Amino acid sequence: MQDRIPTNRIAFLAQSDNKRWLRANSAASTAITSFGHPMTVAPLPLDPQVVATLGAVTTATITTILLKKGLRNVWMRGSKPIRTGQKRLVGRAFTLRFVPMREDLATPESWSSPISTRAAIEAMPEGCVAVAGAMGIVDAGIFGDILCARMAKKGVGGLVTDGVVRDLAGVLGTGLPVWCQGAAAPASVAGLTFVNWQEPIGCGDVAVYPNDVVVVDDDGAVLIPQALVDDVMKLAPEQERMEAWIMNEIGRGAPLPGLYPMNATTKARYDASKG
Repeated sequence: MQDRIPTNRIAFLAQSDNKRWLRANSAASTAITSFGHPMTVAPLPLDPQVVATLGAVTTATITTILLKKGLRNVWMRGSKPIRTGQKRLVGRAFTLRFVPMREDLATPESWSSPISTRAAIEAMPEGCVAVAGAMGIVDAGIFGDILCARMAKKGVGGLVTDGVVRDLAGVLGTGLPVWCQGAAAPASVAGLTFVNWQEPIGCGDVAVYPNDVVVVDDDGAVLIPQALVDDVMKLAPEQERMEAWIMNEIGRGAPLPGLYPMNATTKARYDASKG
């Protein structure tokens, strides 16, 4: 009878392909946490000007801008505000990847592993948005009050997931902004296996890459690919100004045809209004 491979050894072997990729791609950003775990992509800071500009733009407007750029699938399904009145959040995505539960790996003992949600939280930089791909599982809470309290203490901007949390009252008490599908009593290992952080994930049927920019408000979470952040920065404020002008025109009794969308005559009036 073959000896059983220890659980921690299985988890280590699961990282081997990722490590080979890192060695073969020297240009990839890497970082080592205090636990010695190599991350696929090192967290990057976000220009405060990006935070300030996008913090004044709704997710609805951002989806419109990205639609005009050809991107339709950027809104993370299932990520709803856990409370009313959460302020708009802008930050770089710090990704967490869960896969279906497997009994030999998803155990309470795994919480002490170097590859665990606990270790991932310690690697989160201030101001990031933790984005957890939980495959839409709603009967196992990925994080509870203790983990959310640690995230809040570290200055993490917020948590976005297509899954659920647990210890709802305690999570609310931490003050951490959370967007999720609700709450469930069972722990994450009852339905999920955590495998890594800072690698590409799927959240709400959206592909999320580490350091993409995430904007979250009452309408949910929207992803902005890194390569399009500058374009959105240039176009989104103007879109907001234009729509505010249109709302003013509607308030004055203007009909929709020729106003929204604008025809040439209306566009000329709008341009003139900008001085």
